[in-house]
Amino acid sequence: MSASADEVARPTLRVRGLLGRAEPILTTGGRAVADYREAFVGIDVAKLKNAIAIAEAGREGEVRFFGEVDASATSMRRVIGRIASRFDYVHFCYEAGPTGYGLYRLIRSLGHECTVVAPSLIPRKPGDRVKTNRRDAISLARLLRAGELIAVWVPDEGHESIRDLVRARAAAVETLRVHRQQVSAFMLKHGRSYPRKKSWTMRYLRWLQEQRFDHPAQRGGITKAGNGRVRHMLVESAWTYRHPPKVGKAKLYRLEQAPPKVREIAWKAQSRLTARYRMLSARGKRTTVVCTAIARELVGFMWAVAREARVT
Repeated sequence: MSASADEVARPTLRVRGLLGRAEPILTTGGRAVADYREAFVGIDVAKLKNAIAIAEAGREGEVRFFGEVDASATSMRRVIGRIASRFDYVHFCYEAGPTGYGLYRLIRSLGHECTVVAPSLIPRKPGDRVKTNRRDAISLARLLRAGELIAVWVPDEGHESIRDLVRARAAAVETLRVHRQQVSAFMLKHGRSYPRKKSWTMRYLRWLQEQRFDHPAQRGGITKAGNGRVRHMLVESAWTYRHPPKVGKAKLYRLEQAPPKVREIAWKAQSRLTARYRMLSARGKRTTVVCTAIARELVGFMWAVAREARVT
């Protein structure tokens, strides 16, 4: 087997030392091997800041913590360039997680190798349960240098978009299934049985909306049960009722397209909820308590609008 002269390490006489003696130095491609520097960089990624550690090549190579830097693309690009300027070859790695593959694509676009590691396959010492950003970054750098990390497949942007869509749909379907089971169990508990075989059709939904109960639950405060996103949006919407009731110019065209009954309910909601907000605030109630109370009544007005829209 043959190789080109540039690829084979060969001894060459060079003048080194204070006395100027000629010594044989191993070179590769005309460059001294001793001058070649290689580094392995472990990154513990997070939402706001990334912890970075560097392990220099060789069994005795130094492993040091570089620091925590801002996780933005601009900051990471600057830090990667700063690290790469000190070495001839740099290999980066980080754990796969909720931050995605943006950092991987950034590092690759800058011309460096990057490995996204499977978290469940990272070697860990028995009993080592202390986890900090610093320790994790140093451990990644050391394991990357040792070749003990297993990479995951990194999809391109097209594959990632499709995968996100499939996962989002699966989550939505599962949420719908759970909520349907809760409604069905509630109706069964109260002895309400749908007279047809197939449920969750439009006819079933109309039957469900027509159900009335002799003993409605007492009105109470908003709890943490139910859909968290809906509860959050209701409380956020309640903040707007600290302003006097009015219709902005941007909403006039939408108001004209709404049925008269819906416009009447909407204006009644504005008038009552803004007045109630001022009254509760004047009593010295905390703002969070006021917004929760307004959100609770807002649900009633939303339900009235929904029923009116269904009838029309």
